Amino acid sequence: MKKICAITMVRNDEFYLRKWVEYYGAQLGRENLRVFFDGEDQVVPDFCEGVETLLRPREAGNVAQSDKGRIEFLSSRAALLFEQGYDLVIGTDVDEFLIVDPLLNQTLSAYLSERKIKFCLSALGIDVGQHLNLEKPIDSSRPLLSQRSYAYLSSRYTKASVIAQPVRWGSGFHRVKRYDYHIAKDLYLFHLGGFDYEMMKKQLGNSDLLNAGWAKHLHRRAKTTRIVTEKRSRNWDTAIPRMRFVQQWLRQIFAWNKPWNPITKVVVRIPDRFKNIL
Repeated sequence: MKKICAITMVRNDEFYLRKWVEYYGAQLGRENLRVFFDGEDQVVPDFCEGVETLLRPREAGNVAQSDKGRIEFLSSRAALLFEQGYDLVIGTDVDEFLIVDPLLNQTLSAYLSERKIKFCLSALGIDVGQHLNLEKPIDSSRPLLSQRSYAYLSSRYTKASVIAQPVRWGSGFHRVKRYDYHIAKDLYLFHLGGFDYEMMKKQLGNSDLLNAGWAKHLHRRAKTTRIVTEKRSRNWDTAIPRMRFVQQWLRQIFAWNKPWNPITKVVVRIPDRFKNIL
C-alpha cells in the first residue's frame, strides 16, 4: 500500500472540520492527516486528537490574495511530506471529500494505491445541493449524504486533489501548474459547501467572511441550491460517464489544465449506495 497523507487549511469551521477528520482519518489513519489553522487566534478542537495540527499566522488580503498565499503554503508543505516518505498527498478544502464508488468496495487508500499517478489525479466534481421543496435543513447527528439526494455536476470541483510529487497547486486545488490533469474513473469529489441553505445564510451574515471579500463566492454556492431545486435530475449511471468524458477533453479557454463543461447544467440524483459514507 502507498503511504498517503491528506492536508487541509481551515478557519472557524468546526462543522466541516469534524467531518473531514472523521472521514479521512477512517480512510487513511489520523496519523496521516495534517490540519493547518489559518490564524493563531484559532483553537484546536478536541476531536483533532491524533492529527498533526499547526496554527499559523492568518493569511491577510482579499479572497484572491489570501487564497494564493494559502495554496503556496500548502504546496510547500506537501513537498516536505514527500521528503518524509509519503507517496501521495491529497489536498482539499475542508468541505470536500474524495469518495470511491461504493460498488468497488475499496477504501480511498486501497483505490489510490492501485493507480499509476505521475503528477496528479482528479476526481469528478459532485457539488451537493439542497432541494428546497423536498429536503429539510441538515441534522448533524445523522449521516450527511443520507439527507441529500441531488447534486450539480460542476467542473469547478473537478480538482487536481491528488499529487504524486512536489508540484505547485493553483488556488483552491483547481489545477496543478504546468501539468495536465486526468479524471479518474469511480472517484468523486463531493463538495458540501453549498448543501444546506440555512448554513449558507449564516455565512452570508458572517462579517469575518464578508470583510475578506467572500460575498461573491458565497452567492455562487447558494446558486447550487437553486439549480438542484429547479432542474430535473438525471440518472447518475447515465450522466456521470458522459460528464467525465466532456470534462476530460474540454478545457478552460484561458487555462488548458482545468476542465470545462459547456453543457446545460446537469443535476443528478445521488445513488443510495453513497448515503452512509459521510
